[in-house]
Amino acid sequence: MNQNHVIWHNGFVSRADRNNLNNHISGLVWFTGLSASGKSTIAHLVEKELFGKGILTYVLDGDNVRHGINSNLGFGPEDRKENLRRIAEISKLFVDAGILTLAAFISPCKEDREYIRKRFDGDNFLEIYVKCSIEECEKRDPKGQYKKARAGIIKNYTGISAPYEEPENPDIILNTDEIDIETSVHKVMELLDSRKFILFR
Repeated sequence: MNQNHVIWHNGFVSRADRNNLNNHISGLVWFTGLSASGKSTIAHLVEKELFGKGILTYVLDGDNVRHGINSNLGFGPEDRKENLRRIAEISKLFVDAGILTLAAFISPCKEDREYIRKRFDGDNFLEIYVKCSIEECEKRDPKGQYKKARAGIIKNYTGISAPYEEPENPDIILNTDEIDIETSVHKVMELLDSRKFILFR
């Protein structure tokens, strides 16, 4: 179908209406970092904290979405790009629905992360870099993926056979080599509070 014939339909309930109903703003908080850096754990614990405060929130997790909507994608450069493009569009819908959305994805390429940032240009968007050395990530290796990557069983594995480009200007860096998970969650909650993500009025 020619995209020129696809017209966006505006409903009768706006995002502002939903934010007013929920009594908090919606937005996207993007967690990036190596596998086993702690980003998914932190995102889910932040979700729990927010939920306890009555915030409508949801985590989009890298592994989880590959069980469903992105199950047809591999891990080569083009499939990684498409994986993140889809997540960006899903996030747009979640944010429009009034949900404070937390996305935990390795997202190793600066170009792909910049695309996501531009999709949320002028919107409520935060980038959190969960920084952890490859050595520490390999020590943790909860899924045994690094071991398989070192053995050549898994190809295009970020940090081993594929690069990770560090964010240049994230809103916050969580050095999980140096701070524990509880401190990381606390720092994220402080950031959300300072940026007025939690209380709308």
